[in-house]
Amino acid sequence: MNVLCCPPCFRGAGQDGRHAFRDALLHGVSSSPVSAVHRFIDLTSNTSRVKDGDQGVVLTGMPQTVCSGTMFTTPSGFSPHLACAEPEEEEEAPQEGPGPGACLADGPPITSASLDTLIHNLVPTADYYPEKAYVFTFLLSARLFIPPPELLSRVCELCIKQQQLDQSPLDTAKVRKFGPKILQLLTEWTETFPSDFRDEKMVGHFKDIIHRIAPCDEAYWKTLNQVLQKLSQRLALMSQGEERRGEVSLNASSISDKLVAFKTKPPPIQKDMLSICNDPYTLAQQLTHVELEHLRHIGPEEFVQAFVQKDPLDGTQPCFSDQKKKTSNLEAYVRWFNRLCYLVATEICMPAKKKQRAQVIEFFIDVARECFNIGNFNSLMAIISGMNMSPVSRLKKTWGKAKTAKFFILEHQMDPTGNFYNYRTALRGAVHRSRTANSNRERIVIPFFSLLIKDIYFLNEGCANRLPNGHVNFEKFVELARQVGEFMTWKQVECPFEEDRAILHYLHTAPIFSEDGLYLASYESESPENQVEKDRWKALRSNVLGKT
Repeated sequence: MNVLCCPPCFRGAGQDGRHAFRDALLHGVSSSPVSAVHRFIDLTSNTSRVKDGDQGVVLTGMPQTVCSGTMFTTPSGFSPHLACAEPEEEEEAPQEGPGPGACLADGPPITSASLDTLIHNLVPTADYYPEKAYVFTFLLSARLFIPPPELLSRVCELCIKQQQLDQSPLDTAKVRKFGPKILQLLTEWTETFPSDFRDEKMVGHFKDIIHRIAPCDEAYWKTLNQVLQKLSQRLALMSQGEERRGEVSLNASSISDKLVAFKTKPPPIQKDMLSICNDPYTLAQQLTHVELEHLRHIGPEEFVQAFVQKDPLDGTQPCFSDQKKKTSNLEAYVRWFNRLCYLVATEICMPAKKKQRAQVIEFFIDVARECFNIGNFNSLMAIISGMNMSPVSRLKKTWGKAKTAKFFILEHQMDPTGNFYNYRTALRGAVHRSRTANSNRERIVIPFFSLLIKDIYFLNEGCANRLPNGHVNFEKFVELARQVGEFMTWKQVECPFEEDRAILHYLHTAPIFSEDGLYLASYESESPENQVEKDRWKALRSNVLGKT
């Protein structure tokens, strides 16, 4: 898996071995929030006013935060308080306890239960259908214990047994009550976890159960065909998206460290961002296009699979095959974040003149501000990270010429102090704005992605999948579903901004420096200040440019 370009607070993580991805995401992040100073911010100016003693952040154009419990919905109508039915066969009863969790109909929350019990609760009957929230939570988490094809096989077996679908004649009245419910369950499965159905066994189980109930109502065949047609279209779009991102990656210009040599040759041979787009708001809009395009293709199951194949918890063996394929969209998003970090740093280090470099810095500060106002926190953090890379931050003369007050305000918003307290407060404000929005422009919420992954990782790391008695720790997976389900809501927003193909093409294909290339360009712009830098400069000139 690709290693995320670390923001300043993440640097120093080990990059070797199977933990590199995790370390890059998690290094240096506090595991518990602390209080922070309340800062009132007007991002249209260069000033900020601090009020001591309060907590939270009030943002221009962004309402104050609301209770987290009121902010969460998913495509399936998920809420922190779930519902499910009791098992139809006598098994060990689910353990009950306080706190959020799935609850029995008219009963207390389920905090744990056996896998068999949870599977029973997923199976519809003529008189029962599981809550949508339960369906999402269990289908998301069950893959840690049982492969999706095996799970669907067991669901179908229970349906056949309970509804006596292997006997003749069928109870037509009973089957007609049951049929719509099993179709609804399978439809929800195909819509929320379509990648599961890339396995032909899944489609085979689907067809088999419908074949058994179809004699009672021919309409079931029609519904089956409609669901499979939509599924086929969805899978085709997923494949096209993966191919398109692969082509973009292949067509992207190779890292061009030798462009450093062009710094002394006017006019510039290399195009730069300001020649493509000199309006910060327009660039922020196009960055939002790229972000939402990536988010749209990330399936909820990828969050479960991102770490488990590397660090199976509690001895639980992951039930996945073709792991690379199953996290490919998440990895593509990681690569995009990396690219944007390095693109920003390249654009700043490339100009030969200090005034031009300062102009680029000011431009990206304004782009970052517009990303913040849009609710695009991932691009915001990538820009800040690129500007904080050592080859950029060492350009003291360049920074001295740039107006940076707004940059320090934005840095404050993404400060890792208190487990990113300021950012989390701003995110809650954006979520509240999204929930009360009247337009897609106000609905945009693009989280700082590596922190979202970090939260999910620590949930996995800190809570066992199974309890000592062998029960599934369902309370853990309710929280996992809450976090993933919130993301599922955000990713469905349609981008309201018009595409600019020239800008998008540049973002995806413009050559970028490697870390060595950035250092070399930085030293060529502002001479090394100490012997260590001088030695490194000499080595880089020899290795990259072939000079001595």
